[in-house]
Amino acid sequence: MELIFASNNQHKLNEIQAIAGNKISLKSLKDISCFDEIPETGRTFEINAGQKSRYIYDRFHVSCFADDSGLEIDGLNGEPGVDSAHYSGSRDFGKNMELVLSNLGDNPNRRARFRTVISLLLNGEEHLFEGTIEGNITREICGTKGFGYDPIFIPEGYDVTFAEMDAEEKNRISHRAVAVRKMVVAALSSQ
Repeated sequence: MELIFASNNQHKLNEIQAIAGNKISLKSLKDISCFDEIPETGRTFEINAGQKSRYIYDRFHVSCFADDSGLEIDGLNGEPGVDSAHYSGSRDFGKNMELVLSNLGDNPNRRARFRTVISLLLNGEEHLFEGTIEGNITREICGTKGFGYDPIFIPEGYDVTFAEMDAEEKNRISHRAVAVRKMVVAALSSQ
């Protein structure tokens, strides 16, 4: 089965393909020559994921999916949330992480979760899948693997950040892995 992933984020594409395995062949927006800036104006992960997948389906008439993910930190009242990608006003994750750590300061409440919502459109019908992983925010940046906020997030039950784990371990437990596995089951059962 082939699905278009409504993203050109190569890190995400590689991660999702590794999770999906050979059951689904993923193509990026670049693969279908889509270089549009896709709207993402919602205030929830569900709305944003749906906007992106619907945009691609309506324009290209292909089975596709989109995700919206973010980091929700209890000590920051759920921030950065849907604004995770540009929390500092830019898409520079170094700046975004520094702002999170600065805003948290010495706050002892460092509970957080990564959430992903995937909107899958098959024959025009939307299916939503969610994945969440609980954890804590570090006091400093640790690790060089992964991307985004991985260097400041320690998943529950672990003593290292996502950025200190190898990709295989992260892909086994991550929020995205949980949502992608649900999506793969649904997509394959629709054939």
